[in-house]
Amino acid sequence: MSIFANTHMEEVTHGRERTPDLPRRVVSEFLGTAFLLAAIVGSGIMGERLAGGNVAIALLANTLATGAVLITLILTFGPLSGAHFNPLVSAVEAALGRLRAGDALLYGLAQIAGAIAGVAVAHAMFGESIVMFSTHVRSGPSQFLSEVVATFGLFAVILSGSRHRPGTIPFAVAAYIVSAYWFTASTSFANPAVTIARSLTNTFAGIRPVDVPLFVVAQIAGAAAATFCFVWLLPSSEVADTAETGRP
Repeated sequence: MSIFANTHMEEVTHGRERTPDLPRRVVSEFLGTAFLLAAIVGSGIMGERLAGGNVAIALLANTLATGAVLITLILTFGPLSGAHFNPLVSAVEAALGRLRAGDALLYGLAQIAGAIAGVAVAHAMFGESIVMFSTHVRSGPSQFLSEVVATFGLFAVILSGSRHRPGTIPFAVAAYIVSAYWFTASTSFANPAVTIARSLTNTFAGIRPVDVPLFVVAQIAGAAAATFCFVWLLPSSEVADTAETGRP
């Protein structure tokens, strides 16, 4: 079972169901991640321009747009690729035996490429320079801890929700991200592809390139901790049943 799917990610062809082939799934991950970053960066630019210097209003606009687009993108691309949009989600799927390691690698590359493309499109839509590096400082122990907590919580929602209430995952993930924007000091990146791409925008959503490694290490730690924790918390038979129904 894919993390963002009810059961298998399937399509109907000539009266029988089959999993979409790898090129379709990889393109779906590229497009979905591109739209996600276009929404994150674009809403940040729009919010900052309209907020008149009120950072709280700009962040609220950025938060609501991100939550709304997550719901729609997971619903749109979930039936195609599982709607991971996050290299760590794909890596955990592979670690749990639900996705081939080679497929997970291609997913991750597509997600990073899509995220960068989404930032470029957002810049173009708002008349910004297509290529620029962020000067937005996000460093220090509090930022590291925030990303560990944000990523742990995201994976807790995904790992438990995908087994018990898979149909609610688009809404649960979006709701968690919306809240984590506000209760974490880092505003919850929780995604290496998002982090890398946001280093390429010197706008509201940016992060300095030098701060990216700190965030990525924290995200890996949070995802790994959540995976170990929830593999233990969930009944072993349930974990086995889920793994048996995964994509070959």
